[in-house]
Amino acid sequence: MSSDNPSTSPSASLSDSTGSTAVETLEHAADEPAADRLPAPEPAANPRGDLALVLSGGGARAAYQVGLLRSLARRLPDLSFQIITGVSAGAINASLLASRTGTLAAAADDLTQLWSQLHAEQVFRADGGSLLRHVVGWGMRLVSGGTRFGPRLRGLVDTAPLDALLHRVLDPGPDGVLRGIRHNLESGRLKAAAMTTLNYATGQTVTWVEGRQIEGWERSNRRSAACRLTVDHVMASAALPLFFPAIRLGRDWHGDGGVRLAAPLSPAVHLGARRILAVSTRYRRTTEEEERPETYGYPPPAQILGHLMKAVFLDVVDEDVNRMERFNRLLCQLPPEERHGMAPVEVVALRPSVDLGSLAGEYEPKLPGFFRFLTRSLGTRETTSPDFLSLIMFQPDYLRRLIEIGEADADERGDELEALLRAPVPC
Repeated sequence: MSSDNPSTSPSASLSDSTGSTAVETLEHAADEPAADRLPAPEPAANPRGDLALVLSGGGARAAYQVGLLRSLARRLPDLSFQIITGVSAGAINASLLASRTGTLAAAADDLTQLWSQLHAEQVFRADGGSLLRHVVGWGMRLVSGGTRFGPRLRGLVDTAPLDALLHRVLDPGPDGVLRGIRHNLESGRLKAAAMTTLNYATGQTVTWVEGRQIEGWERSNRRSAACRLTVDHVMASAALPLFFPAIRLGRDWHGDGGVRLAAPLSPAVHLGARRILAVSTRYRRTTEEEERPETYGYPPPAQILGHLMKAVFLDVVDEDVNRMERFNRLLCQLPPEERHGMAPVEVVALRPSVDLGSLAGEYEPKLPGFFRFLTRSLGTRETTSPDFLSLIMFQPDYLRRLIEIGEADADERGDELEALLRAPVPC
């Protein structure tokens, strides 16, 4: 699979025995404290190393990831991922995959049923009364001058429906713990599951890890934390900034982990992955498409918000893969005895062959009435690619289309994906 391919690009990076990238290894040579370890039977050693699945953010765009999983389940029914990481809406898919005890095909079917029937009303309260109260409340807060009489608001919408949905789908314990993860860890099928959030109090990016024989890590503005993963961790990771309310984890409030996650592949590398399958929801535009204006005149708020959201949630996977490619080229120029214990990490990145932002505009008329009125007030109809809208387009027909696109993209390169998942690690 050539890296020039617009939808799939393999690469590799450097890792040492602790899972740090090459740059981090040079900057942080000291040993790191071990996280809580779960005694578990060790699976048969894989000469190719642990395989990780990295699911990025993008709100409603995460339905695209389900199509990839459906394709893989058909082609490789016995495939399993030893490491599963998720951030933002990708944490929803990661949590279900990591907590299901059946086959990949069964998990993919569950995700298909979840996303293909998902309505905006199942994610947040989209009725006119609730939305109007939040809009008026935020307006009053803006003119309150920060006095104690101003309303205390958390998010632009109420995500209680999503919390209820995840409790039904993930079947957690009474305390919200995702019980299936512990079962998969104890059986040796899973090595680690991780979800990333942003601690609004400290500004740190926190990767919450439940695993066995895992070493923790701490870097500038990012660290790991050993825990039992819960529905609250999923809700926090998927809490789009400002739009969704933050979630309290321990003493602090946390939100979408994609906000400051400059290296989305890093958690998988830290957890010991030697092979990574990363799913981006960003469409790689051609040069002609990049030069074509998406709006004319002064940019509407929706256009500006779209670019901000793309920079935060969609661009970082491709940038991280590019960094890994450069690291790998440097590594492969060195003889093995001069690599100081560093080893390549093979990466395959899959991304949409269709502009999911432009596609969202076709389904916009089917959004709930008052919610559609509010999004149009931001100018979603004044741009040819309303990327902001695509993040919150929780409409079944749009989501089913994303699943179809993801499955078709994976099918088109199925032989290459299969070969890369089974071939020797390069260099």
